Amino acid sequence: MAMTLSEKILASHAGKKSVTPGEFLQVKVDVILVQDLTAGLTIESFYQIGATKVFDTSKIVMVIDHGVPAKTVQTAEGTRRMRCFARTFGIPYYEVGRAGICHIFLPEQGFVLPGDLVVGADSHTCTYGAVGAFATGMGSTDIAVAMATGETWMRVPSSTKFVYRGRPGKWIGGKDLILYTVGQIGVDGANYAAMEFTGEALQYLSMDDRFAMSNMAIEAGAKVGLHRIDEKASAYVKGRAKRPYRVYEPDEDAEYEKLYNFEVSDLEPQVAFPFLPSNVRPISQVGEITIQQAAIGSCCNGWIGDLRIAARILKGRKVHPDVRLIINPGTPQIYLDALREGMIETFVEAGAVISTPNCGPCSGAHVWLLAPGERCIATTNRNFVNRMGGPGSEVYLSGPAVAAASAITGKISSPLEVQE
Repeated sequence: MAMTLSEKILASHAGKKSVTPGEFLQVKVDVILVQDLTAGLTIESFYQIGATKVFDTSKIVMVIDHGVPAKTVQTAEGTRRMRCFARTFGIPYYEVGRAGICHIFLPEQGFVLPGDLVVGADSHTCTYGAVGAFATGMGSTDIAVAMATGETWMRVPSSTKFVYRGRPGKWIGGKDLILYTVGQIGVDGANYAAMEFTGEALQYLSMDDRFAMSNMAIEAGAKVGLHRIDEKASAYVKGRAKRPYRVYEPDEDAEYEKLYNFEVSDLEPQVAFPFLPSNVRPISQVGEITIQQAAIGSCCNGWIGDLRIAARILKGRKVHPDVRLIINPGTPQIYLDALREGMIETFVEAGAVISTPNCGPCSGAHVWLLAPGERCIATTNRNFVNRMGGPGSEVYLSGPAVAAASAITGKISSPLEVQE
């Protein structure tokens, strides 16, 4: 029976020759992610089910990235509890100065690989689909059971194929493609589906761009967002893998519930207006939207390629006097690479501030909150009501090129307004 990419991975982990959409499976997991924002409930659930040990310490990764450095005594206590749990059971544990944002850190360090089945107590776990892994977010109780048993249940999702044709123009990246896609299909357009990204346009995208696309699959309601492994992805993985892995390919005659074809050669930079990631407009239709803050980073666009784009636009220029620009490197390694390449100097001279590698302002759970009525252009993935701050504040989503250009002009702007 012909199967899609997600069906192939699920069948393998269920020990079956084939699976069909809607089927319920018991599957073995390869990697389990636990992060600090949801770790408290995971740990509590682990003890409530009577677990006394984890199934395999090498397959669990605990990362503190949402509340570091600790902002309150309560945050510090949560971090301490997570640290003690990890030490008690011998689980790899990474905190400030050694990790950064979990969804960038895990691929960077080779924790997630092609063909893996990955679960995490964070909705953006789907980011790892960029390396051909079936990766999805789950509730804290399910994660606790998976830590104890090494297994979880899964309903096989239907699959939707997205074919991107043409060659993306200058300043167009994966964030623009996925914003455009979510804008076309809506925040429930791929509800519980496996989004499978393909087409010749993707060969021009960096791995950083592909991670951004998989990251925002959840913003269309998807279970996963998968890329196939080509030479570029293979080179990325081989330099990081510390264990064997298997690359899966969809069958040529696999059945998809839906098929979308997008021509992206003439695609403009995209901006999502409040208060949904699907409220998308091309930059030429944005109008005069002044901003008070710009944020470049997050698990969606905190990669080294994103910082290079921002640095290219900001080099020799100044941030608008009415704007705060936050640069948020995804990991210490990315921070170090940016330092060695001279980007940190560029950012500081432009008037930006460099944040600790963490989830930063994205969820409004830590620093750089917005005052009521303020607006922020951000390379994050969500722009819900009060997402980053007080009542009446607004978040507009874009790629790093638009965010950097907007920081200079003081309004949401095309990068072509400041650089050819």
